[in-house]
Amino acid sequence: MTQGNLSDPEDLARRIANDMIDSYDEELELELDDRRVPQAGAPAEVDKAARQAYFRELFRLQGELVKLQDWVQQSRQKVVVLFEGRDAAGKGGVIKRITQRLNPRVARVAALPAPNDRERTQWYFQRYVAHLPAAGEIVLFDRSWYNRAGVERVMGFCSDDEYEEFFRTVPDFERMLVRSGIKLIKYWFSITDDEQHMRFLGRIYDPLKQWKLSPMDLESRRRWEEYTKAKEIMLERTHIAEAPWWVVQAVDKKKARLNCISHMLGQLPYHEVPHAPVELPARVHKAEYLRHPVPEGMYVPEVY
Repeated sequence: MTQGNLSDPEDLARRIANDMIDSYDEELELELDDRRVPQAGAPAEVDKAARQAYFRELFRLQGELVKLQDWVQQSRQKVVVLFEGRDAAGKGGVIKRITQRLNPRVARVAALPAPNDRERTQWYFQRYVAHLPAAGEIVLFDRSWYNRAGVERVMGFCSDDEYEEFFRTVPDFERMLVRSGIKLIKYWFSITDDEQHMRFLGRIYDPLKQWKLSPMDLESRRRWEEYTKAKEIMLERTHIAEAPWWVVQAVDKKKARLNCISHMLGQLPYHEVPHAPVELPARVHKAEYLRHPVPEGMYVPEVY
């Protein structure tokens, strides 16, 4: 998405409309593209050819993700991918596209809520360890143990001693995960001040997205500079050879999704796993079988 002028109401309306379209499932977006009738005064259209190119490449990459899934299962790999970034940076969007075609028993998402009273007394990493993969699994963390270096630090939810202990511990913790056989990949989604502003406005005005805005999100907007400083310290102190950080330029959502998925695939030496041809067995018919009628009151009303 190109940068614009947030003080221009027409430009802002166009950007919010395009941002809403970008959040649709790709199949729905294709159908809407086919049905859309240009109207005078409507927000500017995103170039259709570019959109079609995005769809084709996304579907190709999702096909590769299915191959990756098969390889992870067959070779009993353990994969962990962390997604970090500011609120509205697009982490959830790329996670959705990664898991869209995959088996949820193989690729699952860990999006942990704030710790409860009991969890606050545990070893900090304990509740995250419970979500780590077994052999043949991929776990995508939608935010992770790096909460301590970000939101907890900025919002004052941890002490200075806890903050420093996190940085002393996390490199060894991640090296231990890697030594245990886990492939650990860490992404930071980077957006501009202007882009986050626009996306927050989109959430305010879109009734389907208002649930995404919490008081914490709004406060994070006010503390943009504090989050920037916390991010810079985090990247500097936790960028290790065994588990380096990778920064995704995420102002353009579609490019960010493609770039992240393509890069993730390149981090793993997967290959296509051969499968035996699938043959549908013949349906067995038994003379004594009798299907009993379903009572009318059990049917869902056919409103549509």
